[in-house]
Amino acid sequence: MLAAALKARFSPLLVLALIMVLVPLIAPSSFYLRVAALVWIFALAALGLTILMGYAGQVSLGHAGFLGIGAYAVAIGPAHLGLHPLLSLVLGAALSGLIAFLVGRPILRLKGYYLAIATLGFGVIIALVLHSESAVTGGPDGMSVARLTLFGWRVSGAQNWYWISAGALLIGAFLALNIAASPTGRALKALHDSEVAAAGTGVDVGAKKLVAFVIGAVYAAFAGGLLALMNGLITPDAASFMHSIELVAMVIIGGLGSVLGAVVGAAFLVVLPQALTGLQEYEQAVLGLLIMVFMIFLPAGIVPTIRNWLLERVS
Repeated sequence: MLAAALKARFSPLLVLALIMVLVPLIAPSSFYLRVAALVWIFALAALGLTILMGYAGQVSLGHAGFLGIGAYAVAIGPAHLGLHPLLSLVLGAALSGLIAFLVGRPILRLKGYYLAIATLGFGVIIALVLHSESAVTGGPDGMSVARLTLFGWRVSGAQNWYWISAGALLIGAFLALNIAASPTGRALKALHDSEVAAAGTGVDVGAKKLVAFVIGAVYAAFAGGLLALMNGLITPDAASFMHSIELVAMVIIGGLGSVLGAVVGAAFLVVLPQALTGLQEYEQAVLGLLIMVFMIFLPAGIVPTIRNWLLERVS
């Protein structure tokens, strides 16, 4: 029975929903709910990267660039265009998908290290634009973000954002699980194993890689928009190279290709720095050491390793 539950398509979704219900019951203050909301938001961005890297096997070191586009869309839309923040959130995701489509067509012809460097260049360009176009973006100081209002209700507070971000992540996880089980998902996994073999079976490799790239960009933009709306402020650091590396680390630490792994990886990299604040200047060193230890002893990622261990025990 446990083996069947572990192999069930929507078991990660049920586990995630159970955790989301339990966290508010044990969280001692709103601070912890805010940290949990950050975990859900970054897990949503990592889910997009899971589709690109875990399903399709394509590396991206500029994923935070799309997060920055979504974040600045909800800031610029209401401030300069008079748009509602919710409409700006949707338009930001659409713009991010369009840019991913236009950028992805030439760079996805590259492979391996070359693709990684090309995506890195894209992320750097986005970060530079956000830094330099101060008349629109506020420059290095960033800009404030209009508060979200829905039917006259001003959305604020850690508890409200906890449930909004949790709902967004559940929807994102549901879609990711369905993509994995769809013909497109099976084609992505085929080209992940071997592009030559996938092409031999009739898979349009270029088109499928582009689909994964666009979907990943839309996920990241939604996450960026939610992050900006929750914080009420956005700076170019959201699109920085370090954030792109953190997103890649979340996906790999949690388990490449695992929906629940993206959440666990996000929790690891969001919660652990909070727990290490007492170490002050050694915080980053300890964090880096722990990441190395996880990669040495759990190279498949946390969630796949635990899942495989449980399957071995019950089989």
